[in-house]
Amino acid sequence: MSTLLPSSLQRFQYAAFQPGPRLLVLGAVHGNETCGTQAITRLRQELDSGQLHLARGLLTLVPVTNPLAYARHQRQGERNLNRNLRPHPDPANFEDRLCNVLCPWIDEHEVLLDLHSFHTGGVPFAMLGPQDNTGEVEPFALAAAEQRMVAHLGCQRVVEGWMSAYVRGVQRRRQQGRAVSPDLLDTQYGVGTTEYARGRGLYGVTLECGQHDDPQAPEVAYQAIRQTLALHGMVEAPLAPPADGIEIIRLVDVIDMDHPEDRFLREWASFDRVRAGELIGHRHDGAAVTAPGDGYIVFPNPRALPGNEWFYFGVDSERRL
Repeated sequence: MSTLLPSSLQRFQYAAFQPGPRLLVLGAVHGNETCGTQAITRLRQELDSGQLHLARGLLTLVPVTNPLAYARHQRQGERNLNRNLRPHPDPANFEDRLCNVLCPWIDEHEVLLDLHSFHTGGVPFAMLGPQDNTGEVEPFALAAAEQRMVAHLGCQRVVEGWMSAYVRGVQRRRQQGRAVSPDLLDTQYGVGTTEYARGRGLYGVTLECGQHDDPQAPEVAYQAIRQTLALHGMVEAPLAPPADGIEIIRLVDVIDMDHPEDRFLREWASFDRVRAGELIGHRHDGAAVTAPGDGYIVFPNPRALPGNEWFYFGVDSERRL
C-alpha cells in the first residue's frame, strides 16, 4: 500500500447556457461504495458524446469524493468522511483537509445527490432530512422540495431521523466515558454531506443504491441521477411518476460496537424486523444485546470498528410523502 496521500480532488462541471438549478452529484464518499462512481462515469460519457444534453443549470459531478479511501478499497482513509463534515481550520487528518475543499463546493450548489451502497443484503432506500423546523439539531425549511425529490428516485423505502439518532449515540458515549476518538464525542458527529448541505440552505438526498457488490446498484445510481436531472428540468428526459406507498422508517438509536469480538446472533440485513426483547447479538463478555422495542435493524455492520456504529434501530414513522 502506497504511503503517498492524494493531494487534490477532481470534479467535472457542465454549465448550460440557459440558467437553472445547480446540482452536485457525489460518488464514493466511502471508498468501497463505487456504484455512484460507475454511474457518474456512464453519465459523463453520455454528456461528452452528445448523447445527453444539459438544457439548463449547472451540473457538478464528483466520481470519487474520497480518493484515499477509494485507492485503498476501503470505507475510510484516516477517518469517516461522512461524519463531522465541515470546514476544519486546523486539519488533523486527510479527511479534514478534504472537507476544506469539499464544503465550499457544496456551498456553491442548490441541490445535492449523494450515492452510496451498504454492507449487507437489502433493497435500495433513501435517507430523508427532517420536516421543516427551527430547532437546534437540524433546522430546515425545504422539506417539501426534498420529499418531492425522494419520491422520484425509484425506491420504495425511506429512512428519516439520522441526526436525532446520532445525538443520542453521542450522549451515550459521553455518559459512559468511553476512550474513543474525539470525533466520536462531537455533537456534530452525525453531520455528513446532506446534513451539512441542509445547514447551508440546500436540500439533498443520500441514496443507498444496494449492497456494495450488487450488479444492479450502479444502474439504480444512474437512474437516480437521470431522474434528478429530469425533475429539475436540467435535461430533456421523461420523468417517472412518483412512487406510491413509500415506507418510511424513523431511526431512533445507534448502537456501537464495543469490542472486536462483539458478535451478531445471525447475519442481519437492513430492515429485518425484530420484536421487543429479541436477541440481536452478544458483547464479547457474553452480555446479550436485545431489541429495545418492536422495530427494525438498520445498517448492521459486523466489521465495525470498536467505538463506531454497529447497527441502528428504527421504528415505523408516522410521516407520509
